[in-house]
Amino acid sequence: MASLYFLMTRWREKVRSSTPLHVSLAEISAVVGFLSSLIYLISFFGIAYVQSFISSDDVATDLDINTFLKPSPSTSITRPPLLLEQEGDRAAVVPLSERDQEIVSSVVSGRTPSHALESLLGDARRAARVRREALGRVTGRPLDGLPLDRFDYDSILGQCCEMPVGYVQLPVGVAGPLVLDGRAYYVPMATTEGCLVASTNRGCKAIGMSGGAASVVLGDGMTRAPVVKFETAKRATELKFFLEDPENFEMLASAFNRSSRFARLQAIKCSLAGRNLYMRFRCSTGDAMGMNMVSKGVQNVLDYLQTDFPDMDVVSISGNFCSDKKPAAVNWIEGRGKSVVCEAIIKEDIVKEVLKTTVQALVELNIVKNLTGSAVAGSLGGLMLMPAMS
Repeated sequence: MASLYFLMTRWREKVRSSTPLHVSLAEISAVVGFLSSLIYLISFFGIAYVQSFISSDDVATDLDINTFLKPSPSTSITRPPLLLEQEGDRAAVVPLSERDQEIVSSVVSGRTPSHALESLLGDARRAARVRREALGRVTGRPLDGLPLDRFDYDSILGQCCEMPVGYVQLPVGVAGPLVLDGRAYYVPMATTEGCLVASTNRGCKAIGMSGGAASVVLGDGMTRAPVVKFETAKRATELKFFLEDPENFEMLASAFNRSSRFARLQAIKCSLAGRNLYMRFRCSTGDAMGMNMVSKGVQNVLDYLQTDFPDMDVVSISGNFCSDKKPAAVNWIEGRGKSVVCEAIIKEDIVKEVLKTTVQALVELNIVKNLTGSAVAGSLGGLMLMPAMS
């Protein structure tokens, strides 16, 4: 702008004084500056103009994605209930039917129990759709990010999960091969813990390169321990002697085994605490953990015992003498589930090549961490264990 003002002023003076329009060096510099400014302005506004078209599409896309992934709680209650259905790789938003919307309102108001939707509708997947929409209305936070389709809800009905509203996807890695007892196994691992599969795979590699591992199953028996009480300790003792009498075992096993094709009673061990009697039933469960089948078998025996011990009061189907899902000395001593011993001898050169350490350093770490460190922490059995539920 300064260059333009300078040129206009100079040329105006020349016109007034009838001076020839010769261009001086200063005026040439002003012309160049003016042209440079003009080019810069044109390029700046031109790029901004074009960028507005490009960025508007990106922003619109981002808004669409954010609206789908993170809907506003304030609008989630008033918007029409929509659910995501998939056909192949194509996704389509399908509204709930008027009948299902009425059921959703009934669940929200408390007139229809959420747990009764499967029996009411006769369709497990439809029940999950209605339940998740009702939950979204109550909490103000729709479950749009939780997958619903491509899952067989009938397969879990009455089996392993009640009142489903969707499912969660987990990545599954594979470690191996693990050479065990002369056979190679690939181990699938569903986890979101980084380095877990890689570390396990490295251990499998070291074992395989050293000739594999050997295993022996020492025991196989799942436990459940109900607790009952009597008016007197004497009556509790009488039941203890009855259960531990070998002559009564076949009769008790027959009652226990009748509710399952796989559960087979192995032994009963009792522990008395005053008037309370804890009965630890141990049985085989096939390939399953089998807590449900064990509990049903225990209930059969308790029903049978009520005939000869009508004064027996069942406090709980589990008295924690089992002991389920927690570290306990009884499990360390008696065992629970499968008790297994495994052996693998890793060669020194493989320790260096695969595990990136030395035998001496590994032995020292085992003593300092797994033995001494665990003893300092008071770990069960003085060892470092990582229990897992399955």
